[in-house]
Amino acid sequence: MLSIDALHATVADKPILKGLSLTINPGEIHAIMGPNGAGKSTTGYVLGGRPGYEVTGGSVTFAGADLLALEPHERAAAGLFLGFQYPVEIPGVSFVQFLREAANAQRRARGEAELSGGEFLKLARAQAALLKMDMDMLKRPVNVGFSGGEKKRAEMVQMGILDPRLAILDETDSGLDIDALRICGEGINAIMRRPDKAVLLITHYQRLLDYVQPDFVHVLAGGRIIKSGGPELAHQLEREGYEAVAA
Repeated sequence: MLSIDALHATVADKPILKGLSLTINPGEIHAIMGPNGAGKSTTGYVLGGRPGYEVTGGSVTFAGADLLALEPHERAAAGLFLGFQYPVEIPGVSFVQFLREAANAQRRARGEAELSGGEFLKLARAQAALLKMDMDMLKRPVNVGFSGGEKKRAEMVQMGILDPRLAILDETDSGLDIDALRICGEGINAIMRRPDKAVLLITHYQRLLDYVQPDFVHVLAGGRIIKSGGPELAHQLEREGYEAVAA
């Protein structure tokens, strides 16, 4: 589904990614762990197409297409979802209207029929219930007045509505209490753990991986993956730290 080959990228002319390679197949969940400044968030932003993140070498193929040749909205329509460490607030924009516009924009791009108001509300209610969110919260402006945990759950609702092929989740566990972590983990499993989908989890800690068990864990350091393994690698990192594992 996703093939990254020797990817190099800079931010403000500073090299961050220095030859990152990774392959993700349908049905797989991968986790990237690493110290601060290793390039974890940069990896997500480059794949999502965030402005200011310049690719200087390498290639990325998504579902057979050159991902780097696509605009950010085209990547989303192709089935790529990027979850942010700090979801932004958008005052004055109804969350439910934002979600409906996003879903129908992607459906139009794929040549699919748009959802009617009734169809969308039925879908939104189901996804909100899955993440244990009150539908009234989605009638508020996007993320305005939401706690950190509510913002992350709302983002998982958005993921469920958009139904991506590949979800790149950047520190979804950041700022979550124990209950919110469990709810988000269960939501990721319910939405994305399928044979035709894949997930790339970017995280500092092993705790999210207790709920969303990865097939593969990768250690990112110095802008490239220096070690890969199974779920046991995350436990080793938790016990010994990055320096010991990377040695």
